[in-house]
Amino acid sequence: MDSTFPPADDPHADRSAPLNVGDPQLRKTRLLARECATCIFTPGNPMHLEPGQLKQMVTEACGDAGYIICHSTLPYAGSPVPPAVCRGFADRYRTWQLQVMQRLWGFVEVEPPDPDSTSTPQ
Repeated sequence: MDSTFPPADDPHADRSAPLNVGDPQLRKTRLLARECATCIFTPGNPMHLEPGQLKQMVTEACGDAGYIICHSTLPYAGSPVPPAVCRGFADRYRTWQLQVMQRLWGFVEVEPPDPDSTSTPQ
């Protein structure tokens, strides 16, 4: 029997819910309308990334992933905005995955969360 879920006794199984940048009602991909207040692409490193971390994230996103989800829309941030593609990434990189999303479904632009409504690492 083929199961889409890992066995319950597998201690290494990832049980986190997958993040989805798709809007089920509009059938479009959520994209931030502008960079969030602490965008990882903002000069000055407002997210306090380690040296080389941004480059690693971009390399991974330009490979299999195809995009970066904005950190301020991730569940840990407590944002009222559901996961959305990072505007900073989308404006700088046109991966084939983003191009397919644009052509098949298009994007719905969503405003970034209010900086006071999310918590970011210090």
